[in-house]
Amino acid sequence: MKKRTIHIIIAWVTVCLLAACSSTRKLPPGEALYTGADVKIEGPSLGHKEKKNIKNELEALTRPLPNKKILGVPFKLLMYNLAGNPKKEKSIMGWLKYKVGEPPVLASDVNIEWNVKVLQSTMENRGYFKAAVQGDSILKNKKAKVVYAVQTGNRYAINKIMFDKDSSVLQKTINASSAKTLLKTGSYFDLETIKAERERIDADLKEKGFYYFDPDYLIIRADSTIGNNAVDLDVKIKPGTPQMARQVYTINDVYIFPGYRLSAEKADTLKSDAEYYKGYYVVDKRKTYKPQMFAQSMQFNPGDVYNRTDHNQSISRLVNLGVFKFVKNRFEPVKNSDSAQLNTYYYLTSLPRKSLRADINANTKSNNLTGSGITIGWRNRNTFRGGELLSVNATAGFEIQFSGQLKGFNTYRGGLETKLTFPRFLIPFVSLNTRSGFVPKTNMLLAYDILTKEKLYTMNSFRGEFGYAWKETVNKEHQLNPISINYVQPIRVTPLYESNAFNNPTLQKAIEKQFIIGSNYNYNYNELTGNNGLKGFYFNGNADLSGNIAGLITGANTLNGKPKTIFGAQFSQYVKLETDLRYYVKLSSKNTWANRLIVGFGYPYGNSTELPFIKQFFVGGNNSIRAFRSRSLGPGTYKDMNTVNFIPDQSGDIKLEFNTELRAKLFSIVHGAIFADAGNIWLYRGNTDKPGGKFSSSFMKELGVGTGVGLRFDVSFLVLRLDVAFPLRKPWLPEPERWVIDGIKFGSGAWRRDNLVFNLGIGYPF
Repeated sequence: MKKRTIHIIIAWVTVCLLAACSSTRKLPPGEALYTGADVKIEGPSLGHKEKKNIKNELEALTRPLPNKKILGVPFKLLMYNLAGNPKKEKSIMGWLKYKVGEPPVLASDVNIEWNVKVLQSTMENRGYFKAAVQGDSILKNKKAKVVYAVQTGNRYAINKIMFDKDSSVLQKTINASSAKTLLKTGSYFDLETIKAERERIDADLKEKGFYYFDPDYLIIRADSTIGNNAVDLDVKIKPGTPQMARQVYTINDVYIFPGYRLSAEKADTLKSDAEYYKGYYVVDKRKTYKPQMFAQSMQFNPGDVYNRTDHNQSISRLVNLGVFKFVKNRFEPVKNSDSAQLNTYYYLTSLPRKSLRADINANTKSNNLTGSGITIGWRNRNTFRGGELLSVNATAGFEIQFSGQLKGFNTYRGGLETKLTFPRFLIPFVSLNTRSGFVPKTNMLLAYDILTKEKLYTMNSFRGEFGYAWKETVNKEHQLNPISINYVQPIRVTPLYESNAFNNPTLQKAIEKQFIIGSNYNYNYNELTGNNGLKGFYFNGNADLSGNIAGLITGANTLNGKPKTIFGAQFSQYVKLETDLRYYVKLSSKNTWANRLIVGFGYPYGNSTELPFIKQFFVGGNNSIRAFRSRSLGPGTYKDMNTVNFIPDQSGDIKLEFNTELRAKLFSIVHGAIFADAGNIWLYRGNTDKPGGKFSSSFMKELGVGTGVGLRFDVSFLVLRLDVAFPLRKPWLPEPERWVIDGIKFGSGAWRRDNLVFNLGIGYPF
């Protein structure tokens, strides 16, 4: 091992030396290769960390940047020189030189004087008013670098912030928000903070009706002559600010043009051609849309004081109706008016009313199943002239294993789903709306699915839902389905499956008839939306209730008698709760640490002893605990050793799962990952057919644990993922033997065959 390491080091040093020689060999006469800038910082009371931060910031500002290096080697420059002078740009050597390669950055390309001015200005903008910068080049062996010496001097701090005291409405409005100022006494002077303060004041004024105000109408004077390395700031309105920018504007008339064409020169604004509805003039000669549909979107009413929030939310809501391709907005001052008023115009370009689309996908799984699927979807926008969306999707797919244990056990799927969405709450006798930038929606869904597992069984299912979806903010989303019905039944079971299921409760449960009638609610909070991407939480919570009313009516209680039925099928009765909590930290520009915790709890009662199979939890697979195959882990310490010729299909009422993954960009589109997963599932009540499956106080000792590494190929619109994992802890083994770290043998073919699990997936696991 030591010899191999030494050989690698020697080989890499040789590559570096060859690269160093070849990088300057083809330079023009009298030229030198520019290797970069070195900024040296000197200043009073500067700590090591502060010096390093200033140094990194200033070096990044110098231009040009030197040739890029990979592990110390200018690889692109090396390829550029290696390609020589190809005659054709589209040849292999042309591709190597012009696509892969990079021309040398020459010392003559560096303008030291210009860089000195940039660094000097940057230091002054950071409050180092007495900073001095000098630059000088150093030439050695046809390589040149530039050293910039920076004497920072003392950094100036803010002594006092003064807002003007004139009696104008504009100045009084500015002063009213002065408590929210970003400028703080004692903080260091920083030009970026001053710019941000101007933007803050402008945003506040826009909320108070000052439509024509602009940040450039503000001036913040800095007085650095007061001594003691301090500065006074004076916030003022520029004397030349126009009268329009000093006035508070209210909304006059609101015009909506739902049939606007981008090619049109202008839109007709005659009130005689418009239909008046609740304060809005809708100009729609073809009567394509009902005026009522805009009431959910428009946030402005005549007489309201203009504010940017209502401005943006109105546009956002019109876009989110899903029936308009483009939304344009214009405000125009009312002519010959003594008061400051705005006429408001919305120009809406419609999407095609009907559309047809098709999606095709392919997949492969770690159990050697390969398959494909197709979805054909038809959409009818504005179905009833109120912005309604009717969609019909037909799906078909298959999974086949050409060799191995599951050869011939092919799977075929098909389905038809119809969904009607209304861009408003449909609640009898109640008129509700939301105040966010998203239109609330009412959804109605009917669907039929059929699943055929060749040589085993055929199942069909019917689904129906009625519910509401709305966004509280861009980060918070709710979905409530007061009515959710799911009916599943087998229509064909083969003798082969029946014979195997006779003594196997898991196989019996997979084909049992299920009738679920209840309600569900989902809440999603995504802190990563719209933030700086450095860190953030993601939370998804589900509550699912079933059989409550039916249970009360029938008095169902399986513990005291036979289960009750509806239309000949036993209905399920349960409460199911599930949370998915994630936390992401961006450690650097190339490294991210991602974590996930899933907790699920199902309580079967009344007419059920376990959750219905399609509602139970499972673990394992390429988006779960990757060291174990899908649905093969648990429940608890139970291990099914009797199933032959069937895919493992273990499920439970309780779930606990934790995942952590360190992601790093390696090069180009290639990313790497190191991960660890842990978790298991359990049954709420004991089952004699699954010993060890019941949840108990010893659940932490029953967790399966695995680890592994992976590659991700990120091509922006698609992430292809390959993970390889192996178990560290197997919960079905006797307790003293569950940790199997000592048994890891990568050199053993038998160990690799029994423990290595390859997962191929699309997208990140979480």
